[in-house]
Amino acid sequence: MGLVYIEVGIANPGRPKKMAKAKFLVDSGALYSVVSEKVLSKLGIKAESKVTFNLANGEAIERKIGNALFQYQGKRRASPVIFGESGDSTLLGTITLEALGFALDPLSRELRPLPMILA
Repeated sequence: MGLVYIEVGIANPGRPKKMAKAKFLVDSGALYSVVSEKVLSKLGIKAESKVTFNLANGEAIERKIGNALFQYQGKRRASPVIFGESGDSTLLGTITLEALGFALDPLSRELRPLPMILA
């Protein structure tokens, strides 16, 4: 299977006009998106807390978490964001992807519009 990368805008919810763009790996196995702490700091996005995450190899790591606006194909939505450290990949997790109204098709490895269902 191939990897899926997309360019996404990121902004501070308090200053949505100032936006940075980044190339994200769409990771259907990750819940949260990860953006470099340097990028988030430049945008004035502040961490709200620290959370412990378990990696696939069983290792536990602690990362800061906050909120950001993400923009893709004209849609802009708020989502939690992990403050990435050195060595962390820039990832677009499923919470952000679904908030933007998209899902990753596992067979074609393409983004598809997600039906917005209110049940």
